This record gives sequence, structure tokens and C-alpha cells, in this order.
Amino acid sequence: MWNKGDKVAVLDDDINGIVLAINGTQITIETEDGFVMNFATHELLNMNQSSNLMDAIRRINVDEIIKEKTIPTPRSFVKERKEKKEVGVPEFDLHIEKLVPNKRGMTNYDILTLQADTAKRHIEFAIRNRIPKIVFIHGVGEGVLKAELDFLLGRYDNVSFQDANYQKYGLGATEVYFKQNAK
Repeated sequence: MWNKGDKVAVLDDDINGIVLAINGTQITIETEDGFVMNFATHELLNMNQSSNLMDAIRRINVDEIIKEKTIPTPRSFVKERKEKKEVGVPEFDLHIEKLVPNKRGMTNYDILTLQADTAKRHIEFAIRNRIPKIVFIHGVGEGVLKAELDFLLGRYDNVSFQDANYQKYGLGATEVYFKQNAK
């Protein structure tokens, strides 16, 4: 890599010179001012090899790099507008990770039963407390929990349900409406 007569530059100083001798990792150079100095190989840059580097640097289009580095303007999203009187809709996540700290040892049947029982408790609570609407987050998956939820909701009178807002939940949620009689 290093040869006698190579032009070199010192990395941490403004010193240039020519290689006089190479002794392992020590290189002796003669500076442009005529001084003889010793440096380690990692302190020097071989200018004979760097000419290709300089050519490559000159070919770089700075305007393209600046264009890549500019921060793109964020897309604006339309926020869901709520009326002043509108209260947030209760959301219940039926994913098993949200219901139990550790599902180890539970069969698929146990998991589905726990999820269905949790949904049933929330439905009955909403009916008792006259809550007009709730949302169950069940995820997409294979659709087993959604089918079980649809079956459960179909057993109640005065209850209607549909897929929840796609923009907010995707396909993994069901919105439940309770038609309550005035007392």
C-alpha cells in the first residue's frame, strides 16, 4: 500500500510530503518544507490513491443530495370532528394479551371462551347503564372471534351492530348500538 516516493498528507495536521522510508507501521516522510518526520500509517493519507477519491467527489451532484436531505412536508390528515356534547365511545379490546397477563397453558377454546365472556359482561353493563354505543376491538385474524361476537350480539334484542369506522379501526372492530326504551 505504501511505496517510497508516494505523496502523502498528515491527517491531523496541515503537512504534506513524500515517503522516504517504510519500517513496519512507521513511515518516514520529507515535508514540503524539507523536514524529515516519522508517522504511523494510520496518521497518513496516501495522496496517490486519493486522486481517484477526489475524482469521485467531483462527480457527486450536490443539488441531488440537498434534495434528498430536505424534510418532506407531512401529509395533512382530516381529523374526526366531534360535536361539543359528544362523549367518547367506550372501546373494549378483546385481544387475549389485553385480558390476561400470561396466556401460557390456555387452549384456543379457553381463550375464545374468556374473550366471549368478557364481551358479554361489557354488553350487559352497557345495557344496564343505558350506554348507547360501544366498540369491540377484535382484530382481523382468521375471523373466529368476530364470528363468535356476531353470534353473541345476535342473541340480544334491541341491539344492532356493524363494522366500526374503517379509518379509525381498519377491519378489526365492531360497533354495537343499543336501542334503549325510555323509562
